[in-house]
Amino acid sequence: MASRNADTSNGAPHLDSVSLAIIEQLQEDGRRPYAAIGKAVGLSEAAVRQRVQKLLDQGVMQIVAVTDPLTVGFRRQAMVGVHVEGDVEAVAEAIAAMDEAEYVVMTAGSFDLIVEIVCEDDDHMLEVINRRIRAVPGVRSTESFVYLKLKKQTYMWGTR
Repeated sequence: MASRNADTSNGAPHLDSVSLAIIEQLQEDGRRPYAAIGKAVGLSEAAVRQRVQKLLDQGVMQIVAVTDPLTVGFRRQAMVGVHVEGDVEAVAEAIAAMDEAEYVVMTAGSFDLIVEIVCEDDDHMLEVINRRIRAVPGVRSTESFVYLKLKKQTYMWGTR
């Protein structure tokens, strides 16, 4: 079994234990100063700055502000399972272009796509699902799973 830190044939960058530790530090607090990260991982502030820039340039990570949709006026969230006829990638691209679509995944299972949408209210959600997602050429049907309460959301994958 190959180590997750080994180079892979798919072109993924090699991540050593120091890079993983830097990512973990930023996952805990994306505003943590490079000097504090350096102290935690055994590098200078300048070396951490260079490593972080390389990780950003390689697309390994992004540093963003994550909001709670409820606190910024988006009262409805749902996962929408989408059945597609024809070109799944074309449908995925069309749905991904919608502002309300936060997450679009092509799947092998009951649905061809799983889409997470964030909406202001029920009327907005109805408009997105009924008039926009279902109107995309190739969408055969949808099934919606409206969130009642979010119990866990984490961004800690990849380091543990």
